[in-house]
Amino acid sequence: MFSAFEWMIALRYLGSRRGDGFISVIAVISLIGIALGVATLIVVMAVMNGFREELLDRILGLNGHISVVGYDGELRGYEPLSDKIRQIDGVVSVTPLVERQIMVTFQGRARGGLLRGAPEISVKTHAHIAPNIMAGSLDRFEGHEAIIMGTQLARNMGVGVGDRVTLISPQGVSTPFGTAPRMAAYEVVALFEIGVYDYDNLFVYMPLEAAQIYTRLENAVSGIEIFVEDPDQVDGITDAIMPLVLQVGTTNDWRMVNQSFFSALEVERNVMFLILTLIIIVAVFNIIASLVMLVKDKAKDIAILKTMGAGRGSMMRIFIIAGGSVGVAGTMLGFGLGLLMTLNIEAIQQWMSRLSGTQLWNAEVRFLSEMPAKIDNWEVGMTVVMAIILSFLATLFPAWRAATLDPVEVLRYE
Repeated sequence: MFSAFEWMIALRYLGSRRGDGFISVIAVISLIGIALGVATLIVVMAVMNGFREELLDRILGLNGHISVVGYDGELRGYEPLSDKIRQIDGVVSVTPLVERQIMVTFQGRARGGLLRGAPEISVKTHAHIAPNIMAGSLDRFEGHEAIIMGTQLARNMGVGVGDRVTLISPQGVSTPFGTAPRMAAYEVVALFEIGVYDYDNLFVYMPLEAAQIYTRLENAVSGIEIFVEDPDQVDGITDAIMPLVLQVGTTNDWRMVNQSFFSALEVERNVMFLILTLIIIVAVFNIIASLVMLVKDKAKDIAILKTMGAGRGSMMRIFIIAGGSVGVAGTMLGFGLGLLMTLNIEAIQQWMSRLSGTQLWNAEVRFLSEMPAKIDNWEVGMTVVMAIILSFLATLFPAWRAATLDPVEVLRYE
């Protein structure tokens, strides 16, 4: 499609020779602009994808895909109900839970927390708790006096494995002087770190029977946590569960609970894509500007080439090659730079934090303890294709001007 002659002329025009230096500088700026735009778009979209996937995985991994909640916070007859739910196709696990807001106190320090009472075996085999024990051991997670808590909560209170903390529940006992908060001391046998700051700074786990005694929920739980095979296909399973729980409680799925949060993430992701695409478009306009200036500067050369037999198509292809080469080179450079940065995003973040002396990734604000990144091959491919197409589209107007240049008019005034 493109002859060797056209390639030779196009590359000579891109080179910096005598009075062409300014045009070449603009071409280099265009190349760098496209490279930075493509790299930034790849990195930001990868971080957004990783952020969403990590949050989704950890939030769903800890809270379940479907929950059955008892009316007034109490669900009785949960054991036969759990057995019936387990028989539904697509259900992976069913776990009864006791959940209550509590106050954790230790040596004069106090923090709010969320008590979770769960069967010992479910905690010891939990995919997000068991592999992430940072201190202590789950072997001692049994009986009526053992608890485990998140590392952030323990760090903020100065609690270590083996310390005894006091849990205070606002749902206490009635006395002639009013309701007295229920207080009990428990030993911290292990510390876990899930990687979601809010969870590591909030959750306190206790064996189910001990939690039932502490919260005075004998023979009852707060609700049932259900995991399914495919989180995106919970509607059918929820429909099967609803008739079973209609008389004792209500059902919620993960989409209902987290809908606003993940919708906000999706909107932010789309807006970031649009904004960063504008960077590439600005760089593409630089290609147009440089080629228009090149056509004007090389008008005499174009006229001579035409008088020697070069046709309009040949002249268009010369300038398409010149502008397209800048766009493709910039896109490929940005592609490589973007992948390199994405694969080392956490190391780069830590290096920049040390260099600036500030904490660039605050887990308290961004939920996750580390900056995540997930490369989506489809999105990366679309970014590269979009940048290349825009680059070639930017060459059409300057190439058309060069092709329609009248050699007689140009040479007449030379």
